[in-house]
Amino acid sequence: MLDDLREDSGELDFFDEPESEGEAYDYQYEQPKRAASRQPQFLGMTAPQRFVIAVMLLMMVCMLGTFSLLIMQKVYLPFV
Repeated sequence: MLDDLREDSGELDFFDEPESEGEAYDYQYEQPKRAASRQPQFLGMTAPQRFVIAVMLLMMVCMLGTFSLLIMQKVYLPFV
């Protein structure tokens, strides 16, 4: 019984379809060509450049906030 199954499976591949009489179908499709994909850039900068700008902006906001608190005397320096 198992020998018959092995013989049957050897005759046809699972993915091959038997050709019908008359018309043979051409299954080769052309893939549409895509344009070369570019990575999105914000203001013409790469990801590391945007990261440096973001870190610099964060540092400026922290420094300006600290100085404004000192000027308005909401926070006192311990050594003054």
